[in-house]
Amino acid sequence: MLTLPTIVERAAQPYVAIRKRVTIPFDAVIGPTMDAMFAAVKAKALQPVGPAFFKYNIVNMPDLEIEFGVPVGTQVASDGQLIGGTLPAGRYAQTTYWGHYDNLMDVNAILIGWAKEKGLAWDAIAGNDGDHFAARLEIYPNSPDEEPDPDKWETTVAIKIRD
Repeated sequence: MLTLPTIVERAAQPYVAIRKRVTIPFDAVIGPTMDAMFAAVKAKALQPVGPAFFKYNIVNMPDLEIEFGVPVGTQVASDGQLIGGTLPAGRYAQTTYWGHYDNLMDVNAILIGWAKEKGLAWDAIAGNDGDHFAARLEIYPNSPDEEPDPDKWETTVAIKIRD
């Protein structure tokens, strides 16, 4: 199931993450990276204040730079592999999908097509190495560890709109 795309206002949100350069498919990277990120969060005694997410910094299909992260209550300095940042406040186009992660490329394509039809521009800059996004997110309110039924896996795709 997929919701109709909408435009929402998001407040600035501090987060911590591990940044990786990956090539699609990158399934084998996800588990170890998320485990390392949550271990670092625990070691620093940080408390997540929302669901885990992937932040797509650079997109040059099939090559990506992704931050595998989680929101936290306060700004955190980068330390080794764990980086601190802030998701920017502003208007985002978003849609929520329930189903297997294999369909997320199509979900992203639907949101991108909708935004194009609406005349919206992303907060992004084209570079020689791909498109650099201010905030392009896949937010995961649940996971396969929490929900065994793939039809109930929830993902919100949100991309920041240029001001």
